[in-house]
Amino acid sequence: MSAAAAEHPCDGPSKSLLETADGLAEQHPGYRVEIIGGVITVAPPPDGDHASILTDVVVPFALAGLHGPESRVLQNIGLWLPSGPEDFVIPDLALVDADYKDHVIKYQCYDPVIFRLVLEVTSSNYQMDLRNKVAAYADAQIPVYVIVDRKHNRLHVLTDPCPGDYQNHRIHAPGEQVLLPESIGAEVKLDVSALLMLGESADSN
Repeated sequence: MSAAAAEHPCDGPSKSLLETADGLAEQHPGYRVEIIGGVITVAPPPDGDHASILTDVVVPFALAGLHGPESRVLQNIGLWLPSGPEDFVIPDLALVDADYKDHVIKYQCYDPVIFRLVLEVTSSNYQMDLRNKVAAYADAQIPVYVIVDRKHNRLHVLTDPCPGDYQNHRIHAPGEQVLLPESIGAEVKLDVSALLMLGESADSN
C-alpha cells in the first residue's frame, strides 16, 4: 500500500490521533488510515494487481484448512499495536484465531495475541512494509510476517520477533516454493513465481 504521513490541523480544538484518523477516513473513503509510532499514515486504495495477489494467496491457506473452526484468514482486520497509546495497523491479510471476536481492544482493532501471521503486498511506498511495519509487527510479537515485495520481485518471510525486528529474515526468489512455519497451524506452501507474476509492473503503482 502506498502511504503518506498526515499533518495535523493547527486551528480548532485539539483532537486525539484516533479522532483525526476518523476524520481522515471520512474525508477519503476507501483509503487506509493507520497510526504507527504516533504518526498517522493514509494509503490510497490498492490497484488491481495488489487485490489479485491477495486473492491468490488466500487459496493455499484455505486449502490447508486454516479458514475454518480453529482459525480464520481475513483481509483488512485491525491490529492494535503496543508501540503507542493509539497505534494500530490494518494488514492486507492476517491469519487469526477463530475466537478473534472475543479479543477486541478498541477502535475495531484486535489484540496481537490472536494473530498467527500477517501479510503485506507492497505498493509504491514499499519502505513502510519493509521497515516501519517490520518493527511494528515485531514489537507486537506477531510470530510470522510475510511480505510480497513487488518492488524487488521477491518474497520475505520473517520469524522469531524480538524488540524492533525479527531474528530470522529469509528472502525468496521466483521459482522457489516456500514452506511457512508449522506454528501457523498447518502446512502452507507459497509459490513465489505465482504470487509475483504481476509484480513486474509494480514500479509504476
